[in-house]
This record gives sequence, C-alpha cells and structure tokens, in this order.
Amino acid sequence: MWVRTRAVVAGFVVLVVIAALGIVLGMREVGERIRLPLTGRSCTVQADGKVALDSHQMANAATIAAIGIQHELPDRAVVVALATAYQESGLRNLTGGDRDSVGLFQQRPSQGWGTPAKIRDPRYAADKFYAALKKVRGWEGMRVTDAAQKVQRSAFPEAYEKWADESEVLTRALLGHATGAVACAFGGDPAMRGEAAAVALTRGLNLDWGLTSAATTAGLTGLTVAAADQRAGWRYAHWLVSHANDHGVKRVRFGDLEWTNRAGSWSRVGDATAQPAEVVAEVFADA
Repeated sequence: MWVRTRAVVAGFVVLVVIAALGIVLGMREVGERIRLPLTGRSCTVQADGKVALDSHQMANAATIAAIGIQHELPDRAVVVALATAYQESGLRNLTGGDRDSVGLFQQRPSQGWGTPAKIRDPRYAADKFYAALKKVRGWEGMRVTDAAQKVQRSAFPEAYEKWADESEVLTRALLGHATGAVACAFGGDPAMRGEAAAVALTRGLNLDWGLTSAATTAGLTGLTVAAADQRAGWRYAHWLVSHANDHGVKRVRFGDLEWTNRAGSWSRVGDATAQPAEVVAEVFADA
C-alpha cells in the first residue's frame, strides 16, 4: 500500500512539473501580450479598427512610426516594427529582459546592437531596427512575422504575427491616413509645463520626424508645425497627442478639429472648408 501511494504521489508530481513547464512555455509563446495593461489605457486609436494603449505605449508607438518615415520606408516597415515592439516589450522601454536584452525591441548589447544606454533610447532602438530590416532581401513581400524574425532571430518566430492587426491600425493613424484617429485622456498634473514643456516638445518633434525649422516655439507656450498637406498634418497632430502626457500638451489643433487634454477627444472648432497650413499645439502654462 505504501509503495502504491508513493507511486501515485510521484506520478502526480510529474504531472505538476509537466503542467508548470507547459505554462512557462505558453507564457513565452504569448510573449508580451501578458504585459499589456488590462486597465488604465488612456489612449484610443481608431483607423479601420480600434486599439487601446496607455500613454507610455502610445508615445513609443508614435516615435517608432516617425523614425520609419525618416528612413523613407513604406508603411509596411512601420507595421513590422510596431508588431516587433508589441511582441518584444509590449511597446514599453524595458530596462531588462532575456539575458542582456533591453529596450523596446529587446536588443542585446552582446549582439552588436549598441550599449544598454543607447538601446534604451527609443529613437536609437527604432533606427537600428529599421536599418537591419532594410538589409533583409525581399522583406516587403514577407509576412509581418517572417520579416520581423529575419531581424530579431527569436526562439518563437511566429509570435510577431498576432500583433499584425493592431500594428496596421496604429500605422494608418500615426502615418496620417486617418483624421482625428488618436485620442488620449489624461488626469492629474502634467509632467511638464511652460517654457520647459514647449522646448522639450519642439525638440522631440524635430528629432522624431527629422525636422529642422518646421517646428518653432510660439510664445514659449507651445509650437506650430508647417503641414504640406492633410496627411503630413495628421502625422504631426497624432504624434503631438501621443506625446501629450509626457510633454504637458494642453491642446492640439489642425484644420477645423481640436483635441484637448480636458476632453480627451477631437471636436470641430472651425470652418471645415479652410485649408490647414499648420498644426498648432499648446502646453500647460507654469503653475
């Protein structure tokens, strides 16, 4: 009887170990899906589909999209980059990860991606990803997950594909194919105010989009950005809303639509027949 009991217990332990191993592997296969917050998503993106993100994820997504334009790459490249960052970090700028991996794309210093400090810079990380993607022959015709895998060399090569739909929505919005598509609502005191906010916002916009004199501070309470056309205007407008929480943006206006921090949405405020020439952003004044 004692021998039989021990056999039963041993068998149960084996089953528990197998189940635990399955859970661990399953979690790795799911990847960063479990890291995405289930509550507190303050930004909504709607462009032939809907995506909800928090302010940090939204800002990182906007920067990734902008750097893709700097590389003069097609929209498909931005979809691949966003899907990769979704899987690798949940669109978060992580301080660590598997082995020595860090940042949005979980790039490894030991594999030649750069120093940990550099990789933790979202602009640098996105720039390195696009540079590597451009070296992949025929990536334009690949599935999202296959193109991403050529760059990342993940142990789970199919994992990127599950983020393709969300990345398509974000790309359409952030590259200006949709109007008033990024709406964020924030509570509490802004992270920055006044001149410091305006200067930081202008610098960030210039660096992400590769602008020079297109963005200028306006009375040290905001900035204006020249828009060559509707698509360019909505690229900048959506970027500004995406970075509103970390740069103290109070309102953004383009054409006859305006987003405000208080409302957290876009509303009509002007003449719909007017041809917009610039995007205007206002930051919170010093307290």
